[in-house]
Amino acid sequence: MDNITNRSLHRDIAYFYVGLIIAFSFSGIILNHRQDWYPMDYTYESQDFVLEMPDNEDELSEDYISEETAALGTYDGHRIRDGKLRIYFKGNAILDVDATTGIGSIEYKRKVPLLGHTMFLHKSTNNFWIWYSDIFGVAMLVIAITGLLIPVGGNGFSKRGWKLAIAGMVIPILFLIFFS
Repeated sequence: MDNITNRSLHRDIAYFYVGLIIAFSFSGIILNHRQDWYPMDYTYESQDFVLEMPDNEDELSEDYISEETAALGTYDGHRIRDGKLRIYFKGNAILDVDATTGIGSIEYKRKVPLLGHTMFLHKSTNNFWIWYSDIFGVAMLVIAITGLLIPVGGNGFSKRGWKLAIAGMVIPILFLIFFS
């Protein structure tokens, strides 16, 4: 491929995917810091709630939880971690209660406009979206490769570009060696 073809391919694919590049960039940064700040959704209403806990922990089944919380919404799963029972409902409601006493609260949530939606795209497991994201990943490789091949002369890949490319790969490699 000649330089004009590389430049055209690079430009046109980047134009097509610019919105997704921006969305994934924002949501990726946010997901990296989700322990400190997680703006996918926000609580718009919260209520105290007491869940009648069964006498025997083995009786705490999906059917039991679904029956006991039917007035709150449609049951969508639960987990127990560190003595806390978290129950999820369709429509972004979450009930957190003490796994022993059943005392807690339910929060009703909404997606944060724009940021919450970009994070949804980043985390989606929808089959269509997975394929579309895979195609986007291939497009990002094409953008990266054609971007390497566009500059010529003293700033080209064969002169100094390969040194910068290797330097940029060293940090992730060192991270994988020492922290994975």
